[in-house]
Amino acid sequence: MESSSTERILASAEQLFSEQGYDAVSMNAIAEKAGVSKANIFHHFSTKNALYLAVVKDACKETQTRVQTIEKTHATIVARLAHFAQSQLQFMLEHGQTTRLILRELLKNGPELGRELAEQVFGQSFAQLVEMIREGQANGELRQEVDPAAIAVMLVAINVYFFEARDMLRHYHDVDFADDPDLYSHKMMRLMLNGILPNSQEKQ
Repeated sequence: MESSSTERILASAEQLFSEQGYDAVSMNAIAEKAGVSKANIFHHFSTKNALYLAVVKDACKETQTRVQTIEKTHATIVARLAHFAQSQLQFMLEHGQTTRLILRELLKNGPELGRELAEQVFGQSFAQLVEMIREGQANGELRQEVDPAAIAVMLVAINVYFFEARDMLRHYHDVDFADDPDLYSHKMMRLMLNGILPNSQEKQ
C-alpha cells in the first residue's frame, strides 16, 4: 500500500509540475490529485523540492538503465554512442512534459537547481557516458586529444536543441528530419564523427 501511494504521489506531482510549473503547484493540489493527505506526502518527501527531484529522478530511470545496458554490450564505441543519442532523444520526446519542466526550471533557477540535478539525478549517467567515451579513446576508436566531457555535452546538447526547436524546424524547406528523430540522430552522429572539413584540410 505504501509503495502504491508513493507511485500515485510521484505520478500526480509529475503531471501537475509539468502542466503548471513548479512554483504554481501546491502540496495540497498534489495530495488531492493523488488521493492522499498532505501529511502522507511529507512522510515520503521532506520538502516540495525533494518531491520535485524525486519526480525527475523517477522519470530518468529509464535513460539511466539504457546507459548501463549499452555499457555492457560488446558493440563498437561508435555504435554505443549512436544508440545512446537515439535512445535519449526518444526518451525526451516520449516524456515531453517532464523534459519541458526540467528545462524551464533550469532557465529560471539555474545555479541552485543545476547543482541539485547534477548531484542527485544526472551526474552518474553523465559520468558513465564520459567513461564510455574515454574507453573508446583508449582503444583507438576515438581521437584521444578531444575532451571526453565535451563530446558528452555535445551529444546531450544536440538532442536538447532538437527537442526545443522541432516545431520550428518543420518549416525550414531544407530540413528533412524534423519528423524523423532517428534520421536526425543518424545525421548528427555522422557529423560528430566525421566533421565538416575534408580530411586534407583538417586543423591540427
